[in-house]
Amino acid sequence: MRAHLTRAVVAGSALLAWASSAHAGAMDPALGRLVLNERCRAAVNGVGEYYDPTSGFQRCLANDQAFAKLVAQLGAGIAPIPNNPARTTGFGGYKVGFQSSFTTIDADAPYWKDGTQGKFDDSSQQYSVRNGDPASMLQLYSVRLAKGLPFGFEVAAGFGYLADTSIVAGGGDVRLSLFEGFRENAPGYLPDIAVGGSVRTITGTPEMKLTVAAAEGVISKPIPIAGTVVLSPRVGYQWLHIFGDSGLVDLTPNTDATALCGYQGDNTPAHPDPIKTAFDGQPVCTGSSADFNNNVVFDNVRMNRHRITFGADLRFQMVYLGVNVLTDVVPPAEANTDTVAASDPVDPTGLTTFELNPFADDPRTPEPDEVKSQWTISLELGAAF
Repeated sequence: MRAHLTRAVVAGSALLAWASSAHAGAMDPALGRLVLNERCRAAVNGVGEYYDPTSGFQRCLANDQAFAKLVAQLGAGIAPIPNNPARTTGFGGYKVGFQSSFTTIDADAPYWKDGTQGKFDDSSQQYSVRNGDPASMLQLYSVRLAKGLPFGFEVAAGFGYLADTSIVAGGGDVRLSLFEGFRENAPGYLPDIAVGGSVRTITGTPEMKLTVAAAEGVISKPIPIAGTVVLSPRVGYQWLHIFGDSGLVDLTPNTDATALCGYQGDNTPAHPDPIKTAFDGQPVCTGSSADFNNNVVFDNVRMNRHRITFGADLRFQMVYLGVNVLTDVVPPAEANTDTVAASDPVDPTGLTTFELNPFADDPRTPEPDEVKSQWTISLELGAAF
């Protein structure tokens, strides 16, 4: 039995690896496009993201709030799915399942159009400068393996591929069934109750680090049907804490900063800068060094989300089919009321700021971009031994 289980997991892993290599693309993060003051950049031969000297070497201002919104919606898309009844597989039990989850996003929002790659043009061998048609939902395809332990505990591990990206998500779960074993006499009429915790993180993109931690509670009740089928409806609550960080991002990736500056070396005793009195290791330039300032790290994101979850499992002998639906109980902007200092793009120095909720509608963008409540539907097919 364990050999069959191992082969199933290996086959699922191979399928996910093939999907990741074959279908990465349009929904991959493109954070270099999240710029507030587009005048700092220019298009050359129809290709954007070049530094524009006619701007007076104005520094590009990173749109940290657009990054926060992208993190908020991507986080919901890779978040753990509590697709289990409260009753565990039991001591010595195993469960392996293949899961598909579909999460709605605000595809018309500018942070999705500017912040993702868009389609690849086979003829020019280039991506579009803006994703004019983002997908309407995030699709995560996963494989999950669970193992029952004594005293009502269960541990699980899973990983999956986010469709139309190069992103792979993985992590682990632990949960405790509080009334495991009370299945006879009067306690047998009580519903099963479980609590648990989970974590998911991603790999596959150098531009973004994204981790989602979750805590949840589930109530379910198994209902036998005709002696061989068990239906287990459930309802629960899930709290998410999303951690989002960016890597070092070049806001003018098509400009070679060293060529623009006429790079002569670093300011060291071997290549001293004639206009400086100390060796600071900075580039020595004969032209403008302004483009070096367009390498940025976006402000990190730490946010909470509160979701209600409801669904059911239908089990026939070893095979089960699970359906789960999740949505926000509180809109993200209301669940995260702290404000941040946002740059005013009218001021090229970036020194003029105002207070803004990063998940609320941004007055600097012409299109509405508040992070709305998201819906996730998950389907899981598997076997329990």
